[in-house]
Amino acid sequence: MVNATKKTFMAKAETVERKCYLIDAENKVLGRVATKAAVLLRGKHKATFTPHVDTGDMVIVINASKVKVTGAKLTDKFYLRYSGYPSGQQRVALKDMLQNRPTKVLELAITRMIPKGPLGNKVQTKLKVYAGDVHPHTAQKPIAVEV
Repeated sequence: MVNATKKTFMAKAETVERKCYLIDAENKVLGRVATKAAVLLRGKHKATFTPHVDTGDMVIVINASKVKVTGAKLTDKFYLRYSGYPSGQQRVALKDMLQNRPTKVLELAITRMIPKGPLGNKVQTKLKVYAGDVHPHTAQKPIAVEV
């Protein structure tokens, strides 16, 4: 017989304890960094994870310009944009994107792993990506995470 007195734990937004994590992406594989950051942002590493509540932590990613990719992705992977107008579709190769906007590559990889909607939009605001190794979040005392 099932014990009816035990209740399932549901986290509340006011009681969630938040931390700040720092991920150094230098010489790390893009997908590995993105999955680790997405897990931390979403809060899935915590025992108190609740799907409909933002239980995640803040994530700072540095050295985004020095991230590595495997295989032939530098030339074969493309990012598509569409303006909404006829012949308004543009494709940019990963190699060009890493040269021009290295932070955008990691931001896209991480945010595409987070669910869409109001909760996902709130979670994405806690992601900070920087091309170099300098960031303005030293006051938050970020905890270094190894990927």
